[in-house]
Amino acid sequence: MAKFKPGEVWQVDLGLAAKIRPCLILSDYPRDNELALVVMVPHTTALRGNRWELSIPKTFLKPGAFHLQQIQSVSLARLERKLGSLTTGEFLSVKASLTHLFELIPFT
Repeated sequence: MAKFKPGEVWQVDLGLAAKIRPCLILSDYPRDNELALVVMVPHTTALRGNRWELSIPKTFLKPGAFHLQQIQSVSLARLERKLGSLTTGEFLSVKASLTHLFELIPFT
């Protein structure tokens, strides 16, 4: 499997009910002594208009948003293919939204 990087969007098999959908990679590729998992957030087209839906229009995505309340870890084997990447600014926007969601103070 190709190595992924944070900020990339991959097609991921989330299981029967959740389907295969684009997901934004949040974590680094695991090291040999770590679990073979990736932390990511799925993209959805079923919008509810709430504050945790982060819309980042990209040509490789259908209109929708990354739903920050659905952060999850999945096995590396569930990643199917890379769709594209967010810009540095877009990924910083995701990080800022996650900081707000979890009421975290950014590391300095």
